[in-house]
Amino acid sequence: MPTIRNIALVTAVPLLLAAAGLTHPTGLSRSTATDWTQLHIVLLPVFPLLAVGLLVPLWRRPRADLAGIATVAAWTGAFVYAAFYTGLDAVAGIGAGTAVEHAANGTDPRLLKRPLYHTADHLGHIGVYALICAVLATAVALMARHGVRVLPGTAVLLVAGWSFVDSHIFWPRGVWTMLGFALGFALLAWATSGPVSGSSSAAESAA
Repeated sequence: MPTIRNIALVTAVPLLLAAAGLTHPTGLSRSTATDWTQLHIVLLPVFPLLAVGLLVPLWRRPRADLAGIATVAAWTGAFVYAAFYTGLDAVAGIGAGTAVEHAANGTDPRLLKRPLYHTADHLGHIGVYALICAVLATAVALMARHGVRVLPGTAVLLVAGWSFVDSHIFWPRGVWTMLGFALGFALLAWATSGPVSGSSSAAESAA
């Protein structure tokens, strides 16, 4: 049961984002500005929760060793992702959508969007690269307890993370990216549900 619960916890957000990507406007214009803005308002608290997929398998007090240091690094990367990707969502989603929706007649929407997109891209890139670093740190932290079982999920998450750099949740690649996160998180949750490795178990028993 804990395995099923954890898989449900770590896949809920990427699956929700994948579903949202199916309705995400493909571009921002006067005709799509209202939907664009409202969707990003709804998703504002959702995007940061993507990091839950890493926090659930890491949910224990870090030890004073390499695995513990990697755990803290993963937590830090997850926090940076949550903060900076929220910035992208607010600037390119809510800010740009509101600006285009209320622009004066005759104003070229591209002139309004371009500087906002430029800033948002920088924020988003910092956030996604931090998430990729968090994935790597999570793998280091979990391998001490679960061995190579964590590698398939890590590999899937790294591919999804690289795609996330410029795919957002736009159909089709963004949706597939979110499904990739769901698969990677599920594999990681499954891998960490088994018994810990012998060396780690002995070390913890002696502690």
